[in-house]
Amino acid sequence: MPSRPEQASLPRALLISVATLLAAGFGLTLLIFYPGVMTYDAKFVYEDIAKGSMGDWQSPVMVWLWGLIDPVAPGAGSMFLLMATTYWLGVGVLSLALASRGKACALLLPLLAMTPPALAFAGIIWRDVLLATCWLLAAAIAFAFSERPARIKLIGQVFAIALLALGVLLRPNALLAAPILAAYTVWPSRLTLRKVAILYLPAVIGFFGIVQLVYYGVLDAKRQHPLQTIMIFDLGGISHFAKENQFPVDWSETENTMLLNTCYQPTQWDIYWRLEPCDFVMRKVEREKGLFGTPAISRAWLAAVLRHPVAYLQHRSAFMWNFLAADNLTMWTADVEHPTRRVFADRAAFNTLVSANDMLRPTPLLRVGFWLLSCMAICVVGWRRSGSREAAFVFGVCGSAAFYVLTFYAVGVASDFRYGYWAVLAAIAGGVVAWSDGTETSDLPA
Repeated sequence: MPSRPEQASLPRALLISVATLLAAGFGLTLLIFYPGVMTYDAKFVYEDIAKGSMGDWQSPVMVWLWGLIDPVAPGAGSMFLLMATTYWLGVGVLSLALASRGKACALLLPLLAMTPPALAFAGIIWRDVLLATCWLLAAAIAFAFSERPARIKLIGQVFAIALLALGVLLRPNALLAAPILAAYTVWPSRLTLRKVAILYLPAVIGFFGIVQLVYYGVLDAKRQHPLQTIMIFDLGGISHFAKENQFPVDWSETENTMLLNTCYQPTQWDIYWRLEPCDFVMRKVEREKGLFGTPAISRAWLAAVLRHPVAYLQHRSAFMWNFLAADNLTMWTADVEHPTRRVFADRAAFNTLVSANDMLRPTPLLRVGFWLLSCMAICVVGWRRSGSREAAFVFGVCGSAAFYVLTFYAVGVASDFRYGYWAVLAAIAGGVVAWSDGTETSDLPA
């Protein structure tokens, strides 16, 4: 066993080692991705900055935020730097908090953060990625400040809640998962199901109110009816499984046959929107009949669900299985300005990561279901150690991630891997913290 002087030097050496890994990880991220990989979603957001207009199809908060920071590195660069910084700050705050307590597993967190399932998305500009990095940072701050004096702890909690709210503003479908993580920030030393239940409904109402206030009050965003994309997808799925048209429009015989038999795929709603040959659905619903965004779609959706609940569940179950278990889109590699080309085609570091990603695509590591099950399993481990600060972190982070993924059963309209990215970061962070709960400083080598 190390002597007392040696024990005192262990946290310092560990902190230096962790800081070195963090610096290397941040540098590696810049080397691979700078100035960031622009996706079509990100391009639409960035174009809204120039237009000076905001809609709620993409997050108006992301438009505002990107416009605010754009002078730092105009174009993709500014948003990439924000994402990379929040990513490594989250990893850094958490790993340094563990290292300060002499936990050798603190070294593992930045190493895992450099592996493909996590790092491969850290430079791709999607709001799903920014949501995950903001929530990771929020949880890390709550963990690091949990044993500080009350005044300092409160500052950390306020900052963590602000990051949680930002995540909801980026992805309003995170509304139902955010209260679990919010409960953790309020009670970072001991989190119970009872406390989550007490806070849950007020937090949902509060976050919902923030979305309404910021979107339509502060930013005056135009309503573009993104919820009706879910309804269009559901109407198509119910029509397919019930073998009966559920849309409030009439189709030609050929169109009806396609709608009921060949159009439906449990992958994405875009099939009915912009992909031939089934784009006739939205062409007629939106452009010819002008029904999209009107109560007619909502009424048709409700009637279809009530009339054919089994078909609705078949459709939703087919989508969820595809989302959790299928080989879905992972890294984005296309150059949006030249779609036939690969972005950063001449950059060795980026291409190495793409190759690693491609090798892992057939494995569970790039299946959302794997990370969902991992979060659930880590929650079980935390349950066995209930009462500790580490267990509270595990419940808050992995519990919110599991719940977030499960909400896609009802609201998912596409099955890209990126939608489960929060579960990846939560499982990595929660797993390391859960492991740290069973280690002692004295376990470290001399």
